[in-house]
This record gives sequence, C-alpha cells and structure tokens, in this order.
Amino acid sequence: MSKFKIYFKSILIPLLVGAIIGFITSGSMDYNTLEKPPLSPPGVLFPIVWTILYTLMGISYGILKSNSLVDSNINSIYYLQLFVNALWSIFFFTLKWRFFAFLWILLLLALVITMTIKFYNKNKIAGLLQIPYILWVAFASYLNLGTFLLNN
Repeated sequence: MSKFKIYFKSILIPLLVGAIIGFITSGSMDYNTLEKPPLSPPGVLFPIVWTILYTLMGISYGILKSNSLVDSNINSIYYLQLFVNALWSIFFFTLKWRFFAFLWILLLLALVITMTIKFYNKNKIAGLLQIPYILWVAFASYLNLGTFLLNN
C-alpha cells in the first residue's frame, strides 16, 4: 500500500469515529446549559480540538504503519483507546452518567499515556505527536469532574 493510502486511511478512521460519535450525541449535547468549572472553554472549541487530535492520532499511527512498526500490541492499544474515547461522549452526554464518565475518562487517560509510550518506543515523532492528546484528555478529565460536582 502506498504511503499516501496508509496516511489517508490512518487519518480517516479516527476522524470518522469522531464524526459518528458527534452525530450520535448531537441531539443530547447539553454543554451550554451546564454549570461549568473555571477555565471551561466555549462549546464551539471542542469539535475543533478533537479534529486536530484525531488528525494527529492518525498521523502518528500512519508513521508507524508506513514504517512497518505496527504490531498486535500497537493495534490493540490504539483501537482500544479509540473505542474508549468514543464511548465517553455517549456516557457523558447521551446517558448523562457524569460520574461514570469521569471514571471512564481516567481509563482513557491511562490508555492514551500507554499508547503514547508505546508509539514513542517505536518512533519518537509518533509518540511526541500524542502529547497534545494527553494534555487535552487530562484537561477534559478536570472539566468532567468539575461539571459533575457543579451539576449534581
């Protein structure tokens, strides 16, 4: 497979997952009606940030894939964190399980850190490109907990 196809597919998959989840949860998004903790960004920022993060995720995976550095361990952690990431929005917005969503996002954070280390061990750039993802999920964890506490 050409490098272009590898990168295209690698970027497209997380973007599609994000778009599908956005579509599924769009009718239940209540972010603007919730009490939010300090430093909460405007709701319009979230799809922009997630598009960037999903793109970086795909680029990192594409780097590994195009250099034949993907193994079953990399695939497992990559797709598991993507699955856990997708379910968070459903738990938080659709089901309104705010505390469960907080525990779930901590699981996501642990998976993203693990994935980043594994990516870094295979290719430093692929790992470093995931640092914004770690920082955003850590910040989102704070927002999730703060929102739960303020709206419970």
